[in-house]
Amino acid sequence: MDLSNLKPAIGSTKKRKRIGRGAGSGTGKTAGKGHKGQKARSGGSIKPGFEGGQMPLQRRLPKRGFRSLNKKVYALVNLRDLDLFDAGTVVDLEAFGLAGLINTIGDGVKVLGDGDLSKALTVKAHKFSKAAQQKIESAGGKIEVLEG
Repeated sequence: MDLSNLKPAIGSTKKRKRIGRGAGSGTGKTAGKGHKGQKARSGGSIKPGFEGGQMPLQRRLPKRGFRSLNKKVYALVNLRDLDLFDAGTVVDLEAFGLAGLINTIGDGVKVLGDGDLSKALTVKAHKFSKAAQQKIESAGGKIEVLEG
């Protein structure tokens, strides 16, 4: 075996079809572009969404709404869900996750005031609604606002 006997593996190479190289090449004359028309011309391409001068669909449809690039998405937890923790427990992000109250944190966890809390808990979260804050403190608990 020497360098003069080396060949590429079968099926690993393809022969490029040379278009517009005469009638015997298989793609002579019109070079696979058919007869006339915009797509047969050099540089003739149609941008996506072009409808031949008719008002394109993306311009015919009405604009609806707005999506802010800076919107923050919080994982929401209600007070009624916190009642499953024992009195005096420190409820933080890890406890929320272990209890199955949140799946992903996203931009943070916000505690909402839906429901009642009957136990004194120390709740650590990124945000609290005013109702949740009042109900936690009236039950004898404390809140701690996390940064970030």
